Amino acid sequence: MKIENTKAQMRKGVLEFCILSVLKDEDAYVAEILDTLKDAKLLVVEGTIYPLLTRLKNAGLLNYRWEESTSGPPRKYYGLTETGKLFLNELNTTWSELQNAVNIVTNQKANKNE
Repeated sequence: MKIENTKAQMRKGVLEFCILSVLKDEDAYVAEILDTLKDAKLLVVEGTIYPLLTRLKNAGLLNYRWEESTSGPPRKYYGLTETGKLFLNELNTTWSELQNAVNIVTNQKANKNE
């Protein structure tokens, strides 16, 4: 089993949560979303993010608007809908619970091995 495959699956599992979190305070266009994820060491390519954004939009979690750009073509800005904000709140709760559970399990295992 290759560790890279497992690491990639772990990142994919939290990508929706991370994208929604990026958009919680302000709308952003794809390059901004990708830069934020990249700065956090979550390497995502455009070919991955566009279908995900479309899926989140179709689920009613995101909306978008076109805005003119001074440096090129118009940009599509994504933002959370009210449903998206509620969904993100639920994910935050779930993430905290999951984090705590994983910490308990991994720390118990580590302590038993000492």
